[in-house]
Amino acid sequence: MTDRVRRVSEAAPRIAVVGGGQLARMMAPPAVMLGIPLRLLAEGEGVSAAQVVPDQLVGDYRDLATLRRATDGCEVVTFDHEHVPTEHLHALEEDGVAVRPGPDALVHAQDKVVMRERMTALGAPQPRHATVASAEDVTEFGLPCVLKVSRGGYDGKGVWVVRDPADVEEPLRVAQERGVRLLAEELVAFRRELSALVARAPSGQAATYPVVATTQLDGICHEVIAPAPDLDPGLAGEAQELALRIAGELGVTGILAVELFETSDGRILINELAMRPHNTGHWSQDGAVTSQFENHLRAVLDLPLGSPEPRVPWTVMVNVLGGPDPDVGRLYDGYPHALARDPRLRVHLYGKDLRPGRKVGHVNAYGEDLDEVLERARHAAAWFRGDLGNESE
Repeated sequence: MTDRVRRVSEAAPRIAVVGGGQLARMMAPPAVMLGIPLRLLAEGEGVSAAQVVPDQLVGDYRDLATLRRATDGCEVVTFDHEHVPTEHLHALEEDGVAVRPGPDALVHAQDKVVMRERMTALGAPQPRHATVASAEDVTEFGLPCVLKVSRGGYDGKGVWVVRDPADVEEPLRVAQERGVRLLAEELVAFRRELSALVARAPSGQAATYPVVATTQLDGICHEVIAPAPDLDPGLAGEAQELALRIAGELGVTGILAVELFETSDGRILINELAMRPHNTGHWSQDGAVTSQFENHLRAVLDLPLGSPEPRVPWTVMVNVLGGPDPDVGRLYDGYPHALARDPRLRVHLYGKDLRPGRKVGHVNAYGEDLDEVLERARHAAAWFRGDLGNESE
């Protein structure tokens, strides 16, 4: 009986997940549902995903020996973030571990210069851009512009809008200190930002989610509307086809998010790529037949993908960020009002300490009327942030 129980419990392949943030945390529920064991390489004790994934190792993802311990006995390794050194991922592949997405694909999400060069080779629509190494280079490129470090930037970090030659000093210094290249991009006059999300399996099967509209606040994704309202169907199809082509050309396995600018003259331009579950896909947890997290797990195991179709006409995701006062109270204290006011509301909290501007959760609201859904989601997120005080209705 013991042997039989062991054979059953070990029948599913084990997936190693590098990174202990909220993305890894939100992989856990679909993994439990599918009966897929996860092993976590967490950056610290008690981080977000470590609270829900019992099989875990705390260590530095930049250390190859640690990565090998974390992936020992695992058939597949995937990621909560994109910062694992490329050479380490090649070493894991040589060890026989399936790295998904693989290092040759992931480098395009790790290095913005590499991404721009490859998108240019593919003839994909992009803003004007150039690698710069001096203030003179930036001036020659043209001001105003956006400067980005090629590696290590996220959520607005490592990104500067420069309008004056004096603004160039800090980006150049940061790039030099980090030993990375500096990318200049035109400051696009866009109508709004969009995101095209696809899941792709090694077999080539792919699933395309509806194109969504996103709003950024201080460089952080603040709000997502699925699908993007008033988006021309032809442009939506173009964005989905572009995401599918990029996923195929780069050999992406798992979720790919293509962040886009929609210009006032009806074009789309690639902003950035992400090869992991993405903030702009969180709406799918409650608004789609199959969430991005489940489809990511299915994809990295080369299982048939689930339907990305919306369950309802509209879903709105609003992030909950830590407010200016870290002592405002527990996020849990927001439940009585928020859940009583809106029984259909879905709340996802990440188990993180409150810090100003930190992503600590998100809310999803869904329904038939967009204005109503927007109001419900915005009210709930504001309540959890403490923006509405303690007044009741």
